[in-house]
Formats: sequence, C-alpha cells, structure tokens
Amino acid sequence: MKVIDFSQTNSILNQYVAEIRNVEVQNDRLRFRRNIERIGEIMAYEISKELQYSVKNIQTPLGISPVSTPDNKIVISTILRAGLPFHQGFLSYFDQAENAFVSAYRKYKDKLKFDIHIEYIASPRIDEKTLIITDPMLATGSSMELSYQAMLTKGHPSEIHIASIIASQQAIDHIKNVFPEDKTTIWCAAIDPEINEHSYIVPGLGDAGDLAYGEKE
Repeated sequence: MKVIDFSQTNSILNQYVAEIRNVEVQNDRLRFRRNIERIGEIMAYEISKELQYSVKNIQTPLGISPVSTPDNKIVISTILRAGLPFHQGFLSYFDQAENAFVSAYRKYKDKLKFDIHIEYIASPRIDEKTLIITDPMLATGSSMELSYQAMLTKGHPSEIHIASIIASQQAIDHIKNVFPEDKTTIWCAAIDPEINEHSYIVPGLGDAGDLAYGEKE
C-alpha cells in the first residue's frame, strides 16, 4: 500500500497546513475552511496524475485537437461534518464526480472511551469506480474503516484513494491492516507521531469540525 506524505516535499500546500495548525490564525473560520478547501484542490490535482487516461479528439472552432483526459468514473465520499470544505476542494477539480456522504461520530461512554457510530449514508453505486474517501483528520482510523464498510453496501470500487490532511501514525498503520493493499493509496498533508488519551492527534490542530463550523453541544 502506497502512502504519500506531502510534508516530505516542499510546496505551497505546507503553507495552508501551517495556517490551519496555527492558533493565531485558525480561529478565523472563513480562512480555516478555505485553507482546507485549497488543500483538497491540491490533493485532487496530485491524485489526478494516477488516473487512467485516453486521447479524445475535441472539436474546436477551427479543427480537431487531440487531448488526453481521464476515463475514471469517480465517487468522492466524505465523512461529515469537518469533511465538507475538504470535499468541496476535491469537487472543484473533479467537477463531474458522483458524491457520497457518511455521518460518523464518536459516542462517548466516558471522557476517554467511545465507540464510532455510522448514522447516515447517501451514495451512488460504486462498483468498478474510483472511490476517493476524504476526511481531514485521521486519529485512530476507526471512522475511516467503518465509513468504508458502509460504502461497501453500495458495491466494490476498482481502486481506493484515502485523502486526509493530518493523520496519526497509528491511523496509517490501522488503515494498512483493514483496507485492501492492492488497490488502496493513502494521501496525507502531514503524518503526526501520536494521539493523546482523548484520541486527538498530537500536535494536530484541535477539533476540525468546531474550527470550521463552530462548537457543538
């Protein structure tokens, strides 16, 4: 299974990651959401290089132009709610993609223990399609695993791309164990070394959903 960590290379993406981590910048919700969206746009561009292409003859006003364009049927699946601006970044580039939405949340037993619950899924059929699952934060990988299992009720994709902004090493290891190795690629803007006792990524950035949309009860 291939893992791409964009923090290992120099690009403008690192600037947007720095801003969403920065406590002096991240409380500007509009900028926070836009930075997440921009990271999604950059990742979509990078993932586009891995798709299958063929040459099509395009009619212009003055003749025919051969252009190599993607052939993949893409489904972008997003875990609500923090994933919405990230999803929009991908959709801005894969504007003809189908879309899926999964509601996954932590149900706490106490301050430290919780289960992941899937409450809602809206998705097209995904058989033989390219599935891109987006989630800004991968802490344990459990939400991603359960979301994928929910998506499998809609079919089996030909390839899977997992896109995250910040993931813990634990989540990466977990995904490697539960996703099909031969057709999964993980894309991350950064991989952090650990999670704390509350299963938040350290150093991470805090609660992405709250920073994007406000605190919840």
